[in-house]
Amino acid sequence: MTEFNIAPIGMPMARPTATAAAAAPKAGEASFGQWLNQSLAEVNRMRNDADLATQKLITGESKDIHNTMIQMQKAGIAMDLVVEVRNKVLAAYEEVKRMQF
Repeated sequence: MTEFNIAPIGMPMARPTATAAAAAPKAGEASFGQWLNQSLAEVNRMRNDADLATQKLITGESKDIHNTMIQMQKAGIAMDLVVEVRNKVLAAYEEVKRMQF
C-alpha cells in the first residue's frame, strides 16, 4: 500500500511515487490474478454442484428440491457476479484505451 503524507496548509503537496516493490503483492497476499482464478474456480465448483444436484433430482436419487433450488440460485447469482465483474473490467479497459497521453 502506498503511504500518503498530509502536507500542512500552505505547503505544496508532493506527488506520491509508486515503485515496483510497492505495487507488488507482499508475502501472504494474493495478486488480483490469483484472486480471480480462485473466484472463478469457486463459481465453477458451485455450478457443478448445482448440476449434480439437478441430475440427482431428475433421476430420483434425491427428493430434496429445496436444497437443489438453493444450489441453483447460488450458482446463478455467482455467475451473474462474474459477468458484472467482466463488464466492469471491459468498461475500465475501454476508458483507459480512450485516454490520450
